[in-house]
Amino acid sequence: MVEHLVDVVLMFEGDRQHVFRMLRGIKNRFGSTSELGLFAMEGDGLVPVEDPSRALLAERPHDVPGSAVVAAVEGSRPILVEVQALLVRAYGNPRRVVSGMDPHRVSLVLAVIERHLGLRVSEMDAFFKLTGGVSLDDPALDLGIMTAAVSSITGVPVPAEWVVAGEIGLTGELRRVGRMGERLHEAQNLGFKKALVPGRISEILPGLAVVSEDTVEAAMMRLGMGERE
Repeated sequence: MVEHLVDVVLMFEGDRQHVFRMLRGIKNRFGSTSELGLFAMEGDGLVPVEDPSRALLAERPHDVPGSAVVAAVEGSRPILVEVQALLVRAYGNPRRVVSGMDPHRVSLVLAVIERHLGLRVSEMDAFFKLTGGVSLDDPALDLGIMTAAVSSITGVPVPAEWVVAGEIGLTGELRRVGRMGERLHEAQNLGFKKALVPGRISEILPGLAVVSEDTVEAAMMRLGMGERE
């Protein structure tokens, strides 16, 4: 006889050098939950963060290359996060340093950049991180990784009014991700004016212009990091 001994598994995550800590629900009696709660370490202990997206973007720089905001989802919570990238000429074997994201996802996006955008990232050191010490694994991060990387390489900042969300295929196509409406509502609540997403547009939100593209080339052009022929 097998007896069920675990009702729920919770994990606290976070870098001790950062103020934020994540409480992640890994499993409950009925299976995986993938829920996420954000807390701040204050003088009196852990304090719940009521608006995680706003807190994580509070120190986001403007008009600086290598930064992109992604409308992500973790568990049942839409959350906006900043992806930062720094790509520079490599001296010796190129390095890949990734914090807060799946390194395999970053490697895939870098390969697509080289193949479909013609940028020689294989000759560069590449550094990526999610700011605030958070860690996420959402396919929508793909477009943010590419946007931040291309911005770093070209030196063209992503306008602060833009938020992105989308999965990238190996053939250079953009693919929609789930719960797009909730992602865009979160972006709207934080005052973003434009959202770049894959595929056909079905969301109409006051004050938020939702723009769709089908390929990575068109997406980068839309963000001002390429020229239309």
